[in-house]
Amino acid sequence: MRELQGLAARIFDVAVIVLAALVASQIRFGDASQRSFYEAFVAFAPALALALFPAFGVYQSWRGRSKIALAGQVSIAWLIVQACGLVLMFSLHRIDSVSRLWFIYWTAMAGGFMVAGRLATHFVLAHVRNAGLNVHQVAVVGCGSHCGAVVRKIEAKPTAGFRAAAIYNLCPDTSAAHAKVPVFLDLVAFSYFVRSQDVHEIWLALPLSEERTILALVNEFRNDLINVRFMPDVRSLALFESDMTTLLGVPAINLVASPLSPHALMQKEIFDRLFAAAALIGLMPLLLIIAVAVKLSSPGPVLFKQRRKGADGRVFSIYKFRSMRQHVEQAGVVKQATRNDPRITRVGAFLRRTSLDELPQFFNVLRGDMSVVGPRPHAIEHDDLYQKVVAGYIHRYRIKPGITGWAQVNGFRGETDRVEKMERRVAHDLYYLGHWSFALDLRIIARTIANGLRHTNAY
Repeated sequence: MRELQGLAARIFDVAVIVLAALVASQIRFGDASQRSFYEAFVAFAPALALALFPAFGVYQSWRGRSKIALAGQVSIAWLIVQACGLVLMFSLHRIDSVSRLWFIYWTAMAGGFMVAGRLATHFVLAHVRNAGLNVHQVAVVGCGSHCGAVVRKIEAKPTAGFRAAAIYNLCPDTSAAHAKVPVFLDLVAFSYFVRSQDVHEIWLALPLSEERTILALVNEFRNDLINVRFMPDVRSLALFESDMTTLLGVPAINLVASPLSPHALMQKEIFDRLFAAAALIGLMPLLLIIAVAVKLSSPGPVLFKQRRKGADGRVFSIYKFRSMRQHVEQAGVVKQATRNDPRITRVGAFLRRTSLDELPQFFNVLRGDMSVVGPRPHAIEHDDLYQKVVAGYIHRYRIKPGITGWAQVNGFRGETDRVEKMERRVAHDLYYLGHWSFALDLRIIARTIANGLRHTNAY
């Protein structure tokens, strides 16, 4: 069934891409026919979509997963397909022949229809599941708060297609009472109920120390067509919300590791490079104006370079527009900018207040040193200091530092004259690492643009 659904989704995407191109031609030219190089462009897009969409998880099962994240994944994947198409047309020296309006109409309509089609499908499935159809009955095994949390999550999202059918409480001293879900204290009675009531799944919400219980339950249902899934309680061990990965073909649970999978990092890398290239091209006139203003404001270079730590602690040179007069600092000491700092030029004060001094960091993104969104990099001297006194500080190095970040759009930017300020900033950075998504990145970028011209902590 899942293979048929995947095939249907692929056929739908190809049909939408081609039909959207024809409709865009009708709107733009009053004629649905295509010239030869347009036909090549339109033929290339579905082929590349079928090749790239699986890498973005577009055709995976989304039962129980965020539909907003699905819409974001489809949108990003489609934009990357179109960007590759533009590169192809450029390499064929046909880019000047492509109508920009036609391309915008085509991209917007195809992307919109692909997202709308999926949301409509899931809307229908949600109503079907609310009516009690297409539902997987789940028996939860566990005790304490972790077991209760799993049951509550099932009940909170009925549209995901799961229903709690029974609870096997391993801790008689801990209450697992539930108004609608029968609770069992005996394995024999629990096993009989699971088999007689056509339960589809057994979820083992158990700590890692319950190895004997896990083995007993797996052996009990080894010869039944029932999915047995282990949802370990590792809250006391895991730094971030735990997830599964595969290493050398062996499943592994991430306890203290980057919460972003290689798959997610690849998507973020592609987005970063495309966004940085587009930003540099679009902002080039502004960059030139700022460069001239900085050069005229005081003697010295246009760009300021400083060594910072990036992903995995690798050192790189970060670029900014110079905002201070040239001065000599004491070796091994970096003095942060303060309010009314006499070292800052009048042009530099404006650039810092509006964050325009950060724009050259898009070159760092293109070079692969930085990301558009991520924890802000600090001077190496500050890293060495705060790493010793702020818990979790080192985990900021698990991904590339960003031009902007979750801490910055929530007001934690500028001078960190107290350890408490850095602790709150790091807490926001770790939240970002544990909750990363394309939707969150886009929210941060939008808030950065909105806040950039009026942020009071930038000086």
